[in-house]
Amino acid sequence: MLPATQVTAKELLPVYDRPVIQFAIDEAIEAGAERIIVVVSDTKPAIREFLGDVAIASTERGTARKGVAQAAPEIVYVTQDEPTGLGHAILCCKGLTLPGPFGIILPDDIIMGCGSLAEMAENYQFGHMIAAMKVPDHETCRYGIFALDGAATDISIPVSGMVEKPPQGTAPSSLAAVGRYILQPMIFDVLGHTPKGTGGELQLTDAIAIAAHSVQLTAFRFSGTRYDCGSHDGLLAASIARQAAVRAVRVNASLSMEHPSARPVKNGRSHSAKPARSITEPALHAS
Repeated sequence: MLPATQVTAKELLPVYDRPVIQFAIDEAIEAGAERIIVVVSDTKPAIREFLGDVAIASTERGTARKGVAQAAPEIVYVTQDEPTGLGHAILCCKGLTLPGPFGIILPDDIIMGCGSLAEMAENYQFGHMIAAMKVPDHETCRYGIFALDGAATDISIPVSGMVEKPPQGTAPSSLAAVGRYILQPMIFDVLGHTPKGTGGELQLTDAIAIAAHSVQLTAFRFSGTRYDCGSHDGLLAASIARQAAVRAVRVNASLSMEHPSARPVKNGRSHSAKPARSITEPALHAS
């Protein structure tokens, strides 16, 4: 994302009307996060300044004041001194996650539509779960690719393992891992004994593949659309999609004001519809 990222953290680059990292915060809140751990470099102090210590949804950020949202998830920061792989970034969170399975969001991957982590939490049962999408065969060398144990047409697919960025023509499938995970805490111990992998970095994919020998691994096909905002084209595509979504909401709101729906009439009197029943999401601690 150079040269813009020489002066601005890529996580704060705008996607039409909000920065990249705000999408991750919104998704974590929607999934029911109680604590959000942000792994960050000391070279990006603006991220801390923007987020603060309490997670604020994008719909509330313009009006929220510090200390008002008492029920909002807390934000905890941990510093990764050098970029030595996603596995190392997750290992930095050891001892900070709340008890039980925890979620991971990679902010570069924006998923629009239904919140992917909330979808995963709703379908999660046990073991490790990773968001997945089908990619063209010639692009499999750019992703972590699943070795399938079930039908690729299912939403939740049992898998036997993963291969990080397999050489062209050697991929075990065309189903690729995307930056959303639900992992068991045991992954921290596995990461502590995982050798460095691709690029000389500690790869989360390698640790998950090792853990798959003892813990069930599931690939989850999310319903939203993923945009890689770590590239110029991906950031532009995400901005165009976000613009279209915002304009659609504005148009619908305008039409509703111009043509308000008539209230149902019974015995000559109008009456309001019954309120919708509340929906409770399972709690998930997103990192």
